[in-house]
Amino acid sequence: MAGHKILVIDDSKVIRVRVKEMLPQGNFNVIEAKDGQEGLKFISKERPNLIMLDFLLPKVTGWEVFQKIQSQSQLKKIPLVLMSGRKEEVTDKIPEPFEKHFFAFLEKPFEKKELTAAIKLAFELAKIRPSEAEAMEVPAPEPNSANVKALQAQVKKMQNEIVALKKQMAQLVKLVTVMKQKLK
Repeated sequence: MAGHKILVIDDSKVIRVRVKEMLPQGNFNVIEAKDGQEGLKFISKERPNLIMLDFLLPKVTGWEVFQKIQSQSQLKKIPLVLMSGRKEEVTDKIPEPFEKHFFAFLEKPFEKKELTAAIKLAFELAKIRPSEAEAMEVPAPEPNSANVKALQAQVKKMQNEIVALKKQMAQLVKLVTVMKQKLK
C-alpha cells in the first residue's frame, strides 16, 4: 500500500491524528477534512486511494457524502471505510452486512489492529465491486433449497420458543394472581 493517498473525513481532530499515527510511517499521504463539505472538495481535487468517512459530520453529513460517492461510478471504485461511534445511526440508513454495500465499517474508538483490518477489507471489497454494466447483467440468484430449509428450521425453532415463552407468561400470571390473593 506504499504511496497511497488517504482522505480522513472526521470532525474530530483526535480521530484524524489517531489514524495518521496508526498508519506505517512513509507509506501514506494522509489528507484531513474536518466536515463533509470539505471532504467532498478533497475527493474531487485529490482523488484519494482510500476514503475514511465519519458518518456523523457537520455541514454535509457522512450519509450525504456516502450517497454522493455511490451516485458517481468513478467515486464508487475508491475503497471506503465508514466510521462511527454510534453504529445504530449507520444501520438506520444502511442495512448490514455492510460488505454487501462494498465498504468496511470501523466502530469508534478503535485500535491499530482494527484500523488495519478495516483498510484491508475496504481494498478487497473495492476490487470485487462489480462495474455498473456487470451489476445490470447479473440475474437475481435462484432460491437455494438448503437456505430455504435452514430458514424453515429457524422459523420452527422460533415458533417453539414462542410457545415456551407463552407458557412461562401464563405461569407468571398465575403466580402474580396467587401472590395478590395472599397479600389481601
